[in-house]
Amino acid sequence: MTERVQNYINGEWVVPTTEKYTPVVNPASQEILAECPDSNRNDVDAAVKAASDAFVEWRRTPILSRARYMHRYKEACEERFEEISSTVVIESGKTIDEARGEVRRAIESIEFAFSVPSMMTGFKTEDIASGIDETAERQPIGVFAAITPFNFPFMVPLWFLPTAITCGNTYVLKSSPQTPLSMKIAFEMLDDIGLPEGVVNLVNGGVESANALMEHPDVVGISFVGSSKVGKIIYETSARHGKRVQVQGGAKNYLVVMDDCNIDAAVLNILGSAYGCAGQRCLAGSVVVIVGDIYDQFMGKLLEKTKNLITGYGLDDSTQMGAIISSASRDRVLGMIDQGLSEGATLAIDGRGFKVEGYENGNFIGPTIFENVAKETTLAKEEVFGPVLSIMTASSFDEAVEMVNASNYGNAASIFTNNGGYAREFKYQVNAGNIGINIGVAAPSASFPFGGMKDSFFGDTHGQGPDSIHFFTDHKVVIERWP
Repeated sequence: MTERVQNYINGEWVVPTTEKYTPVVNPASQEILAECPDSNRNDVDAAVKAASDAFVEWRRTPILSRARYMHRYKEACEERFEEISSTVVIESGKTIDEARGEVRRAIESIEFAFSVPSMMTGFKTEDIASGIDETAERQPIGVFAAITPFNFPFMVPLWFLPTAITCGNTYVLKSSPQTPLSMKIAFEMLDDIGLPEGVVNLVNGGVESANALMEHPDVVGISFVGSSKVGKIIYETSARHGKRVQVQGGAKNYLVVMDDCNIDAAVLNILGSAYGCAGQRCLAGSVVVIVGDIYDQFMGKLLEKTKNLITGYGLDDSTQMGAIISSASRDRVLGMIDQGLSEGATLAIDGRGFKVEGYENGNFIGPTIFENVAKETTLAKEEVFGPVLSIMTASSFDEAVEMVNASNYGNAASIFTNNGGYAREFKYQVNAGNIGINIGVAAPSASFPFGGMKDSFFGDTHGQGPDSIHFFTDHKVVIERWP
């Protein structure tokens, strides 16, 4: 019998009250791995109530004691590292190396939570007036929640949860119904380390449970990672219901290749950027802008390396690119490839019709490259979220910067150059939150905020780093006189 995923509420695994379930499908093999509940408002209410009840005592728990739970959590993740990584592969379709990298990044976020006791500090001024002292003290706020995506099912939830609870808040997580198994393991470990009941809660589901979290009067803040279209709805709905909101949305990341760069190094970086996680990440490089007279030399090496990429099942150690998350997503990407052709672009490498031996029904698209992409086309403007790379040209550095800044998105942008002047002006002028200098994937470490600008981010404080401390706490100003 197929496993039915349960919710984790108030320290117990519970069967949801819903009768609606959707299959969790291995993207490569089409094997049904489990069934995920479409939890309803009653399930969300139970989770939020548990978190709300737990907050009173949890915030009184000494901050160093709260941080020690995260030390134990890190150890648990290390012990189950390979199991978690394999689970990420079978439910999301990525390669085992990518999954291991994701789990390692998640552990780094847990490690960042170790620093909360030293970062969650206030400030004080004595004698702000005669005999009066003034203090700003950071305090936890209450119940926070996250609505997280399929593409990093273990890492993204842990961008938020460890820091939030170490700051003294309690938490409700809603993971993607396409990839609930990684979070099942995550909450098994949270249960094992002995957190008090209600501090962390897991609700599996889709739109109804997301809406219930955004509208619930006892939830004080929402974190979201996903598409900009959905993110804008999340932001508006949550803000309308009086919540703090941080929304990390979609992207159209440009990679500028200057004619003075190390071409071999640039090609390798761009391959990883464009085709890592089959292009299903908000930091994927999707447009290369070649500047100067190196087009033929650069494209020759890029095409050669791309044709040699091994696409297949993620648990095969030789695989370099895995599957698309679902047949619907695969069809959407294929439709964008067809649209690119209809808008006049040229396919240099066509990934349509790609099959993997032994996994013929898998959601695979081979690495794809378009040339002759015009500025006003869909390929230049809209997020593909698949293994499709578009090539454009610019006559100068200034024109390349204009092309980058013309995008409605501002998640990441990179430049490949040996010229320090170009590098400085690029990071100075480009309107993107994460900048790469000779780096294809400009992913910040857990101790830095995950940037985003324009339609790639809605909110005031980003996820990760010092921003996360600000998001999960509030200043209380105390003005006191003792006669």
